[in-house]
Amino acid sequence: MTVTVVVGNPKPASRTLDAGTLVARGLRPDVESTVLDLVEFGPALLSWGDERVGAAVRTVRESELVVVASPTFKATYTGLLKLFLEQFEGGTGLAGVVAVPVMLGAGPAHALAPDLLLKPVLVEIGATAALPGLYLSDRTFTEDGAIDAYTQRWRPVAQALAAGKAVEHA
Repeated sequence: MTVTVVVGNPKPASRTLDAGTLVARGLRPDVESTVLDLVEFGPALLSWGDERVGAAVRTVRESELVVVASPTFKATYTGLLKLFLEQFEGGTGLAGVVAVPVMLGAGPAHALAPDLLLKPVLVEIGATAALPGLYLSDRTFTEDGAIDAYTQRWRPVAQALAAGKAVEHA
């Protein structure tokens, strides 16, 4: 089982990275996640053919489970994350990958953003996004229990979906 956390925050080592990592650990506590903090790629995301970006794309494609995490910027996910997702072919780029959209924000106004804005893009590029998206308060997610409640509820489903995808590609 391979698990990857994709972080679309333009600040390195962000709370978004922490949240995405906690979600991945909660869904698959038995697996060490690979973390892709997209800010580390900088301008390389703006051009096609960069070797490091290509390696990151392959890492995500080869994962059974991917947690895609972004802060809420201008009521949606970040442009940084959009640039990375543009690297995947439509319809097939994430075929065989179970994706979990996670977004953080300052208040409940954008609580539907993971499902209404991020999930459709993941599905468009071929991911299986069967779990509900998770919206977290960027100030309280480490102590409010939202990640634990979500991961306890959805862990069996995520594991079953990812195991099924792994069998399909074996």
